[in-house]
Amino acid sequence: MDQHRRRAALAQRIPGGRDGRRMLVVALIDKTGTGLWATAAALYFTHVTGMSLAQVGVLIGISGGVGIAGAPLAGRLADRFPVTRVLIAAQLLRAAALLALLTTHDYALLLLCSALGALPDRASNVLTKLYAARIAGPRRVRYQAFNRTVSNIGWSLGGLGAAAVLTIGTTTAYQVLLIGNVLSYVAIAALTFRCAEPPSPSRVVTTGDSTTATTPAKPSNPWRDRTFLLYTATEAALFLDDAILQVGMPLWIVHATDAPVGLAPLLLVLNSVLVVLFQVPLARFGATSTAARKLLTPLAGLFTAGCLAMSASTAGGRWTAIAALTTAAIALTFAEMIHAIASWELSLALAPADAQGAYLGVHGLASSTQRSAGPLLVTAVIAAGPLAWPVLGAGFAATCFAQHRLVRDRLPAAALSDPSVTVSEHR
Repeated sequence: MDQHRRRAALAQRIPGGRDGRRMLVVALIDKTGTGLWATAAALYFTHVTGMSLAQVGVLIGISGGVGIAGAPLAGRLADRFPVTRVLIAAQLLRAAALLALLTTHDYALLLLCSALGALPDRASNVLTKLYAARIAGPRRVRYQAFNRTVSNIGWSLGGLGAAAVLTIGTTTAYQVLLIGNVLSYVAIAALTFRCAEPPSPSRVVTTGDSTTATTPAKPSNPWRDRTFLLYTATEAALFLDDAILQVGMPLWIVHATDAPVGLAPLLLVLNSVLVVLFQVPLARFGATSTAARKLLTPLAGLFTAGCLAMSASTAGGRWTAIAALTTAAIALTFAEMIHAIASWELSLALAPADAQGAYLGVHGLASSTQRSAGPLLVTAVIAAGPLAWPVLGAGFAATCFAQHRLVRDRLPAAALSDPSVTVSEHR
C-alpha cells in the first residue's frame, strides 16, 4: 500500500506518467553523454586529428550553420510520422555521425561527419520538446522544468567525468569520451523505443467502424505566419543569456576586470546549481499562456540588472568585480529560467494544433541562430567596453516588451488549467 501511495505521489509530482518519467531518464543520459564529449571535442580535433585552431573554428562554424536546418526538418517529420520513431532515428544518426569521427583524420571527412551530426542533434531538441508537450498535456510547463533540471544535472555529471578523463590527456582518453557519448545515444534510443506514442492532432486517427476516407485539411504553415516569425526573431535575441554566460562572462573576467580567472568556472557551477534548485518551483508562475506572457515584464528587469552588473564589474577593485559578476550571473541565470518557462509555454500556445511540429521546428531556429551568432555579438559588446552592456540591457528590455505586445492577441482565450484537456485541444 505504501509503495502504491509513493507511486501515486510520484505520478502527481511529475507529469506524463511512466513514459514521461522514462523520457526524463533519456534527458539525463543524453546530457551526461553530451557533457562528456562537448568539453573534449575541440581538444580532440587539435590533439588527435592534428587540426589547427583556424580549422577547428571553421568546422564548428559550418557544423553549426548546417545544424540550423535540423529543427524545422524535424518538426515537419514529426507532424507526418510518429514522434518517437523520428526521435529514435535522430538519436541513432547522432551516434553514427559521432562514431564516424574515429574512422578518419581527413579534414574534409571530419567536416562532413560533424555537419551531418549537427542536423539530428538540433532535431532532437525539437522532438523531445514536442513529445513532452503531447505526453504532459496542460502540465507541460512543469514537465519541461523537470526536463531542464535533469538536463543540467546530466551536463554537470558529464563535465565532471570529462575533467577526470582529460587529466590523462592521451589519444585513448579522448576516444573513450567520444565512445561514451556514442553509447549514451544508443542507450536513449533503446529507452525511447519503449515509450508509447502520444496522441498527435496532426495525424489522422480512424475509429474501428470507419469505412470512409477523410481528407485532412492542409496544415498551417509557420513560414506564412508573420506573427510567429516575428516572435521567433525576438526569441533569438532573448536566448543570448546563454552566450553571455558561456562566452561573454569568461572573456569579460579576463580582459576587463580585476576578478580572478578562476571565478569563471565557479559562476558556471553557480548557474547549474541555481537551475537545479529553482527551475521546477518557478514553473508554477508560467502554467498558463497568460501567466507566461506576464513573465516577460520581470524578465526585462532581470536582463537589465544582469547587464548593468556586468558594466559595474569594472568600476572598482577585485572584490567589487567579484560581487558585481556574481550578481550578474545570478540575474542572468534567473533570466534564463524565466525565459525558458515563458518560451516553452508561448511557443506552444501560438502553434496551431494541426502543425505543432512544424511550428516548434521553426521556433527551434531561434536557439540555433543564437548559438551561431550569439558569440559574435557578445564579443563585439566586450570589445566596445563597459558602456555597451547597458545598451545591450536596454535592447533586451525592449525586446521583452515588444514580445509582450506581439503575442497578446494570439494567445488562447481559455487557460490550460483543466487536467482533462490535452495540449492538442488548444490552438
